[in-house]
Amino acid sequence: MKGRSLKLREAHKSGGAASFCSILWDLRAEHLLTSSSNDLSICIHDPLLPSNLPQILRHHRDGVTALALSPNSTCLASGSIDHSVKLYKFPGGEFQTNVTRFTLPIRVISFNRSGSILAAAGDDDGIKLINTIDGSIARVLKGHKGSVTGLAFDPNGEYLASVDSIGTVMQWELHPGTALHILKGIAPDTGSDLSVLNVLGWSPDGETLAVPGLKNDVVMYDRDTAEKIFSLRGDHVQPICFLSWSPNGKYMATAGLDRQILIWDVDRRQDIDRQKFDDRICCMAWKPHGNALAVIDVTGKYGVWESAVPSSMKSPTEGIPGLQSKNSNGLLLFDEDEQELSASGSLSDLGEDSHGESEPPSRKRLRKKSTYDEDLDEDINDDLLTSLPKVESRKKASRSHKESLDNRNEGLRTTTSSWLKMQDAFQPGATPVQPEKRRFLCYNMLGSITTIEHDGYSHIEIDFHDTGSGPRVPAMTDYFGFTMASLNEHGSVFANPCKGEKNMSTLMYRPFSTWANNSEWSMRFDQEEVKVVALGSAWVAAVTSLNFLRIFTDGGLQRYVISLDGPVVTASGFKDELAVVTHASHCLPSNDQMLEFRVFNISNGTQPLKGHLPLTPGSCLTWFGFSEEGQLSSYDSKGVLRVFTSQFGGSWLPLFSASKEKPEENYWVAGLNMNKLFCVVCKAPDLFPLVMPKPVLTLLDLSFPLASSDLGAETHENEFILKNMHLSQIQQRIEEMAAAGLDTTSLDDEAFNVEVALDRCILRLIASCCNGDKLVRATELVKLLAMEKSVKGAIKLVTALKLPNLAERFNNIFEERLLETSRPAAHDASPITPNVGMSKTLTSSHSSEPSQPVIPSTSPQLSSSFFTKKGKLQEGAKVGIEKVEQSQTATVEKNIGKVNNLSGIKSKEDSKNQGEASSIGEVKNVAGNHRPANPFAKSSSNQEKSSLFDAIKKMKKTADETSKR
Repeated sequence: MKGRSLKLREAHKSGGAASFCSILWDLRAEHLLTSSSNDLSICIHDPLLPSNLPQILRHHRDGVTALALSPNSTCLASGSIDHSVKLYKFPGGEFQTNVTRFTLPIRVISFNRSGSILAAAGDDDGIKLINTIDGSIARVLKGHKGSVTGLAFDPNGEYLASVDSIGTVMQWELHPGTALHILKGIAPDTGSDLSVLNVLGWSPDGETLAVPGLKNDVVMYDRDTAEKIFSLRGDHVQPICFLSWSPNGKYMATAGLDRQILIWDVDRRQDIDRQKFDDRICCMAWKPHGNALAVIDVTGKYGVWESAVPSSMKSPTEGIPGLQSKNSNGLLLFDEDEQELSASGSLSDLGEDSHGESEPPSRKRLRKKSTYDEDLDEDINDDLLTSLPKVESRKKASRSHKESLDNRNEGLRTTTSSWLKMQDAFQPGATPVQPEKRRFLCYNMLGSITTIEHDGYSHIEIDFHDTGSGPRVPAMTDYFGFTMASLNEHGSVFANPCKGEKNMSTLMYRPFSTWANNSEWSMRFDQEEVKVVALGSAWVAAVTSLNFLRIFTDGGLQRYVISLDGPVVTASGFKDELAVVTHASHCLPSNDQMLEFRVFNISNGTQPLKGHLPLTPGSCLTWFGFSEEGQLSSYDSKGVLRVFTSQFGGSWLPLFSASKEKPEENYWVAGLNMNKLFCVVCKAPDLFPLVMPKPVLTLLDLSFPLASSDLGAETHENEFILKNMHLSQIQQRIEEMAAAGLDTTSLDDEAFNVEVALDRCILRLIASCCNGDKLVRATELVKLLAMEKSVKGAIKLVTALKLPNLAERFNNIFEERLLETSRPAAHDASPITPNVGMSKTLTSSHSSEPSQPVIPSTSPQLSSSFFTKKGKLQEGAKVGIEKVEQSQTATVEKNIGKVNNLSGIKSKEDSKNQGEASSIGEVKNVAGNHRPANPFAKSSSNQEKSSLFDAIKKMKKTADETSKR
């Protein structure tokens, strides 16, 4: 198993010392929460947009040592070195109460499955079980001699397991509050290092308790007898410091003091993948949906390991055990739709003043009354814990309800699929807001627009990369608070969201040059706000929160208003074309975004393209736009660049993958052309550049994510695919220009040059195939050569490599194509219309009557003919052959000088082809002035053409000269 590098980004400052950090997901996988014992703040991150600044909660006076979320993710609890346990609403983060206090630092907190009890423990003597209904202490469990560092409620609601710093594990019965099992010295002794805490965890079905062992392993104990069942022992060379079960219980992640994470298949009892880190991982959390593991190290850096379980295996969230306690709807403090506290007030333990938060002294219900609550209160008012199951029925109860609860949980999981977060709208080339720092409103291949807030307003500057050709645009004072912009050679457009009822969303356009004064214009929107803006030739576009696409002329005339199918994600313009990306539906259960794109031609009022936008699984869209040639392109958060092509009826081709580049770098895309990706390189974990110092554009080669070839010729194979794609794009442009009656001469020349380069690449691949003994592949490649001289060079090459059988096969292919060229002319003098894209023209040699037949392909998948223009043909093929011959090894060069049978082969070929030429006669010019179906075909002058006989005669002469040498 090969280790992979995971990029981590800083969430908390370490201060140079190791700390215990916590990380966890919410129920819907919309937020990641982190904390550090060296930092008094709690950070709430957006996992889809990790570059955005997190929401920060600061209510503790000292480092935060523990975090816990209620089962329905509406209540957040935190424990701290300041001895307090605090509660917050979630995801809003509003502080609610100090639920309890200890006399020493707190190390661990945990909710039970129903959310009715919060357990808290630490350096104090005793584990507090707190009633989350009214904040009272339901019970204190005493028995540990060391600091309690790990707590885990049994999923069936019967037991609580705890572990301390000296390695003692205790299993408590919640109903009587007594210790059922005490296992001394089975876990490592962590000593005084507070960045290493012993932990333990119940399997999701509640049948097994996992505890770090003394032999760098994980030991499994039976839930009822506490007997050792088995252990997981692998390549950890130091003790395990954290473990986490996958949601379905099939896998387990373990982190060791050896700075590596292992993923285990629990049933097979073996590790299936691993990840090494620069620092020790102290906490992990499996993503509730999909296949990902969040991790955080002792320096406060966190990251998400995507595809932690190999994709060939069962997903860690598939087949989650159907366990749910009877109070699973949650005896929780806050309802999701509750905006304010109920009139009954809030619970409090000691009425502590926490940085100014005032609390009523009495403990009362925080959530609104319901029929369910009233029925439940009758049991709770006497004793919360009397409603817990009896020990005698623990196994029967858990199994008798299992089948009936499966259907109930299935419905719950179906409902959660609609909870997954859809990606927010973003402006291509913009960076997130950074307090007191200048940021980009727009950055593209032309220039940039930057802004910085100062004294309640913003200062906007427009700069062009080429200061010599771009206009000089004066700086602008922004009183609207613009947050997005777009830039092209004609002007710039700005927009801002709503800021209350009085400050409506505003769209403003500023042209760079105009013949009239006061050509700047603006629009204001009532009860809707602009989400994305785009510019093109003589038009401005804005997409709003009402899913309206609004098109304006550059003079400010409102031209079109179009309703889109879903919420906008982003948009981009290029000349007459506007591309818009919207959400097609809710996210998949794997949290994959479902996006679609539409391309509008503004001048024609048409929609030439529409379809789904592919993304890498688990990623979101981070850039969208057009290449310099006008090719629609996208880039996702996993670092994959895709370009839309007309091939295969319209497909997206992956032309770049950041995973193939340096793992310590992130790439912030600015644009691309036919061969290069233009981006700003950011050192991980940074995802975007700062305005100062001025970013430097880096050019990266486009490259398909090819599989590892058995030839080791991935570079040539990649060039081969790219050149073919390039030809396809040129062909499409030629067809479009020809249909419009425009001159295509320059594109014809460009296509010819690409064909020459493609032949050189194919010759290199043929050489690699011959050296690797892949002769069938070499035969396939020779059929793709586009020029006569290239085929002759391939024959010469394989002959020099002492492959006479392959040389004979190449000769046969060459002769068959010569025959196929002449056959249509002998039977029909009318122009032939071959399958476009599957046939090309063949160069014929001097004759008394010029000819240029069009060849129908005999092998649609692996065939190609030859260009005309003999001068360019010979020059291009000669360069290609010389490069191939120079790239051969010393042995091959020696063999070239020793080959003597080439003359014989050529003589045989000469006599054979002379007979064919005499029987065929002269080739008629069937094409005439009719344009060949293949747009890359080149018309030749009479002096450039020759007969088939002369071509074969010339081959013999070349062979004789070679044999003499």
